[in-house]
Amino acid sequence: MTETRHKVWSSYVSEEDQARYERIGFGGSTGLGDRPALVVIDVQKRTVLPEYEASCAPYAHEALPTIARLLDAFRSRSLPTVIAYVAPKTEQDSSRFAAKMPKLQAVDQTGYEFPDEVAPTAEDILLPKRHPSVFFGTAMMSYLVDRKVDSLVIAGATTSGCVRATAIDAFSYSLKVVVPHDAVFDRVETSHYVNLFDIAHKYGDVLDTDETISLLKEGQE
Repeated sequence: MTETRHKVWSSYVSEEDQARYERIGFGGSTGLGDRPALVVIDVQKRTVLPEYEASCAPYAHEALPTIARLLDAFRSRSLPTVIAYVAPKTEQDSSRFAAKMPKLQAVDQTGYEFPDEVAPTAEDILLPKRHPSVFFGTAMMSYLVDRKVDSLVIAGATTSGCVRATAIDAFSYSLKVVVPHDAVFDRVETSHYVNLFDIAHKYGDVLDTDETISLLKEGQE
């Protein structure tokens, strides 16, 4: 079942809009498959720490412990974990990205480091990326195929950007998608909740972290 039970987006999406999706039957559940992987997207100091003007503070700090729990749950079951991160940007990357979001182009090297809560281990796949979706221009799908992955749990940032783009691409590759709403974050609350609403009704299941881990217990212990 999707997070439509909890409707965490209710304060941001009108009752009329919610009712329309319900009438036409959007929001069916897909669950997780037999071999899920976790991808943690762009949880770096640049997105977490308040000294970076374009960070997602304070919302990022609320999600960090939850993301750490998901990493522990997947690692302890020897399930694939991918740490996808923004690669340091140079002048060669200053195209449409720099024109739309110049603050993100001017991040110092420390900003690309990982917070302690999500520090990579030898078990994790490290995936540098330069665009919103973790699939675009990367070896992501090859890693998943090699590990016989059939579903993807998505955590990290931002809900309206890289999380959503990754959810759509994963769905397009016929992977089952779960987005724990308390393990993703954004700079703006409205963007966060409206995109959770859209993901839940079109591309995957939006659950909380406890529910997500309980699905692992059923299928992978």
